[in-house]
Amino acid sequence: MTLRIAFMASSAPVAQTARAALIGRYGDVSPAGADVIVALGGDGFMLRTLHATQELAAPVYGMNRGTIGFLMNDYSETDLMDRLKAAEEAVINPLSMQAVDQSGQLHRALAINEVSLLRAGPQAAKLKITVDGRVRLAELVCDGALLATPAGSTAYNYSAHGPILPIESDVLALTAIAAFRPRRWRGALLPKTAEVRFDVLEADKRPVMADADSISIMEIDWVSIRSDPSIQHRIMFDPGHGLEERLISEQFT
Repeated sequence: MTLRIAFMASSAPVAQTARAALIGRYGDVSPAGADVIVALGGDGFMLRTLHATQELAAPVYGMNRGTIGFLMNDYSETDLMDRLKAAEEAVINPLSMQAVDQSGQLHRALAINEVSLLRAGPQAAKLKITVDGRVRLAELVCDGALLATPAGSTAYNYSAHGPILPIESDVLALTAIAAFRPRRWRGALLPKTAEVRFDVLEADKRPVMADADSISIMEIDWVSIRSDPSIQHRIMFDPGHGLEERLISEQFT
């Protein structure tokens, strides 16, 4: 069976060149009519593609034409159809963020990797952390904090010394960024069903921004985050190189 493929590429010249070459070899259909969507770029473009196509039935198979490419497969023009037919699939759920800024405006966004809160001024942020309606940390003084999915645990979360989570695990990683008080607090592992709320303390003096997969909200008052199981992102990987293997391998490098 010949698969109908939709090719999407980042604006980088190397990605656009690859898209033209692949279309010349395999043809091209619209994402709505595709059996598989092939994303050409880096991890950032892969995240944008997943967000843009989340209402479509087709899974997304990435080929790296960017920098790191943790969510991508190796690039090759010659054997794509066979690779797609043999690919393994992983299903991930995004985080749903609600954020209210200091003017009272409500903002909503989805994040496949993480939602992060970052200080937006010269002074450290002060955050109150509530989990499922119970205050767990009355005051965290820090440069920021983030809540990461298993798929995003090797990204910003790992750089902030958070744990790498197996892709099938039903947990989220709550990680502090440069915590000053409590100085030794490194974060927590929470059930995937948990709802986490961050309240910004002294918001006028210590402004904080929220970021959900590069969607930024400035001068926030509070943020509420939970996993959204109603949205399923389907990602395809070459056999033996799926997210589970990548997450394990990352811990031994």
